Amino acid sequence: MQLHCFSNPCREPPLPKWMDSPDSTQSGTDPISTLSLNRRAFLRCAASAGMAGSIQRLAQPIRAMPISAAADTEEDTRFVTEARFYEKLPNKKIKCKLCPRECKVGDRERGYCGVRENRAGTYYTLVHSRVCAAHIDPIEKKPFFHYLPGTLAFSLATAGCNVNCKFCQNWDISQARPEQVPADYLPPAKIAELAVQYRCPTIAYTYSEPVVFSEFLMDTADAAHEAGVRSIVVSNGYIQEKPLREAYGKMDAVKIDLKSFSESYYQKIVTGELKPVLDTLATLRNMGKWTEIVYLVVPTLNDSEQEFTGLARWVKANLGADVPVHFTQFHPDYLMKNLPITPVSTLDRARSIALAEGLHFVYVGNVPGHPAENTYCPQCGRMLVERAGFEIRQMLIRKGACPFCKQAIPGIWHA
Repeated sequence: MQLHCFSNPCREPPLPKWMDSPDSTQSGTDPISTLSLNRRAFLRCAASAGMAGSIQRLAQPIRAMPISAAADTEEDTRFVTEARFYEKLPNKKIKCKLCPRECKVGDRERGYCGVRENRAGTYYTLVHSRVCAAHIDPIEKKPFFHYLPGTLAFSLATAGCNVNCKFCQNWDISQARPEQVPADYLPPAKIAELAVQYRCPTIAYTYSEPVVFSEFLMDTADAAHEAGVRSIVVSNGYIQEKPLREAYGKMDAVKIDLKSFSESYYQKIVTGELKPVLDTLATLRNMGKWTEIVYLVVPTLNDSEQEFTGLARWVKANLGADVPVHFTQFHPDYLMKNLPITPVSTLDRARSIALAEGLHFVYVGNVPGHPAENTYCPQCGRMLVERAGFEIRQMLIRKGACPFCKQAIPGIWHA
């Protein structure tokens, strides 16, 4: 398959010292005999350059994973499996029970996401193992700041999404049907093998929208856990409670894109709803899942003091003060090229409001070198994790606590 390199090439990154311990994932140092892969060429794509959340296509993508040829037709049965979350209706119709849309789909039709099809009254996903993007990313690019910092995540996506954000930076895969995007057959067991081989403690389901490939995500997470590899998901959180508990229940950490704290913004800009996303966050909290939140600040649309205050108060009241919140900088793309980049002063204002409302870990994203990329102790104020873009410069947290005042710092800091 084509491995799309989403960042500038650099030297192969070493495993951080604090991960290089007996209980770390170390079993992948030997090459897998069934694959002909060039480790250094593959990992050249793991550089930490560029903006978080942005997929940069290269004119000549690195070809580093010669696994199989892409399917030529959408009827390739390798990618088709029965969906898990739907109910059958009369006259060969079905109702999808995966996301809040609850699409009612007639025979030979597809739901809103375009990747699930009704065939004679049975609903199928068309993207199981149909990987259109694969890459090794720093986990900070997701971004996860309190989950295994400094490690690499084997990141993958299929086509499709269940919303249509006007600012989407990955619209060429998220808003495409599976047959419109070059893809390769990469089944769960093979993904787990690759993650082990390239010493990635985690597999990340990201880039497009993992909600719509939940079956693939679940099977891959099972294979990964058997191989000693964890799973993390980067999601819009637009999902019903039952599939949330079943699919994301298999995840070791979750990052939710909270697009706005306004219902009208969700309807006009996202083509979705706010309440189901808030419900998802509350459910994840009840499930005990490590969760981080990203809020993309779009100038003039979701950057009011009222929204920042409402968001911070809701997070503190419903999720707790320790949930990391990332306010990230908007860059014009897709259907929203008429707005400017978010001023850094706006991001600083959002962070100041959230801290004043009592949140402990508030970050500024997509602004490499900003001091709010770092993690600070909420008790003594000392810097505990120093970051430069996606690179960890210093890691001072010891045994989950501040070494200066012994304040507990919530997160998963070691494998």
